[in-house]
Amino acid sequence: MAPIAVGDVIPDGTLSFLDDQNKPQSVTIHSLAAGKKVIIFGVPGAFTPTCSLKHVPGFIERAEELKTKGVDEIICISVNDPFVMNSWAKTFPENKHVKFLADGAAKYTNALGLELDLTDKGLGIRSKRFALLVEDLKVKVANVESGGEFTISSAEEIIKAL
Repeated sequence: MAPIAVGDVIPDGTLSFLDDQNKPQSVTIHSLAAGKKVIIFGVPGAFTPTCSLKHVPGFIERAEELKTKGVDEIICISVNDPFVMNSWAKTFPENKHVKFLADGAAKYTNALGLELDLTDKGLGIRSKRFALLVEDLKVKVANVESGGEFTISSAEEIIKAL
């Protein structure tokens, strides 16, 4: 399947998270993104070095600026379970705006055409590192990294596009 690209409508899909009582809940991407300007960024794994030290902190640090530029939602997706994503989110106590959503079986990542096979590294099927700017379900910017790079999917690159 071809990866998601500028001009495409994002597929709908169900992701999961833990509510305030630590109970698993699900949400659809379309319910979060319809009629809104959203950033959806994907990372290969929770607690991994580049994701934890660079990618996620960039979106947390620049969230207010993104909001002033009209962004309604900032969504982080990873092929992990909601318990892992919840624990990872707690390592960023300064976070007020980034939603951490789990794509446990990589179904949504697969629907986007952004799966990455890291079996040789002991991680299984994961997500490529990416950042999408989506307006009313339509992709305006699709910054998808090659391999393990972190060059075009940062908050700074999305800000340049706004």
